Amino acid sequence: MAAAPAITYDALLQQIESRNLAPVYLLHGEEGYYIDALVKKFSEIIPEEDKEFDESVLYAPERSIPEIIEACRRYPLMNERQVVIVKEAQAIRADQLNKLSVYAESPSPTTVLVICCRGAASKAKNLNDEIKKNGVIFESKKIDDRQIGSVISGFITSKGLNVEPKALAMLRDYVGSDLSRLYNEIDKLTIILGKGATVTPESIERNIGFSKDFNNFELIKALANHDSLRAFQIVEYFRSNPKNNPTVLTVGILFNYFSNLLLLHFCRDKSERAMAAELGFKSTYALMDYRPGLRYYNAYRTIEIISAIRDFDRKSKGVGSRQNEYDLLHDLIFHILTAPGDISF
Repeated sequence: MAAAPAITYDALLQQIESRNLAPVYLLHGEEGYYIDALVKKFSEIIPEEDKEFDESVLYAPERSIPEIIEACRRYPLMNERQVVIVKEAQAIRADQLNKLSVYAESPSPTTVLVICCRGAASKAKNLNDEIKKNGVIFESKKIDDRQIGSVISGFITSKGLNVEPKALAMLRDYVGSDLSRLYNEIDKLTIILGKGATVTPESIERNIGFSKDFNNFELIKALANHDSLRAFQIVEYFRSNPKNNPTVLTVGILFNYFSNLLLLHFCRDKSERAMAAELGFKSTYALMDYRPGLRYYNAYRTIEIISAIRDFDRKSKGVGSRQNEYDLLHDLIFHILTAPGDISF
């Protein structure tokens, strides 16, 4: 078949399910979740009772290239095609992996070879070039922080669920860009709530254990509105529940918020649509916590706060400070709320 040199995750899933298969696939890239999910789909091509005959799962560091090629050249016994999955290909040198290009140049029509470089891009240029001619390459890229909201929303919708905006923000802040963890939590909610239900902050708190009242979403809201009492209450809750509220996650969210706020200060067009576009938001609803933030934190204060966040990050890693990380977080929140913005250019 004439295969495109690159393909999206959804298109590749559809291709596997329709059994319109190429002879060689390269799955590579930083985001391991999609590669794992695709390998599972490829493994479903061969029925369970035929796997010992027509499916081979080989680990690249443990097998020589001639052994892998030999496995690919065998004929299937019980099915039209056999599936050969080569895992951990990123763990061998590019010059070794390139030796598979001899096979990729003339692949067996009765074999589906799946080469997996999980967590890294393939540097085997010769092999990559041959697969572009005769097979399919899927690059599993890390999800950008600005994209994670739409990724979460899309996955929830695909499960037949609806989601409230605050619940979406809670999932984004709690799970971040760990897609395996994210999808596992949403799968759990799908089973518990049932299709057609709406994911609410209460359902997340009840079923995932993430507080709807004390979380990073609420901390940003408190800081945006200069609500010092609320902000310090949340910090103390974090201190008493460190497992679910690591400071490394909080500082990343704080840095993202104030970095975005700084971008908005220098955005010439202050209309909501223009500001949403500047930050890569699909909806102006996402600006909810930025409107009050722009009033309370001018550009000078915002720059000072970003500097303080960087300082916190350094000290929380033990550089120049032995303070408890939650004491440091308390001090950072105080600095944010009282920053005078004394910066000269």
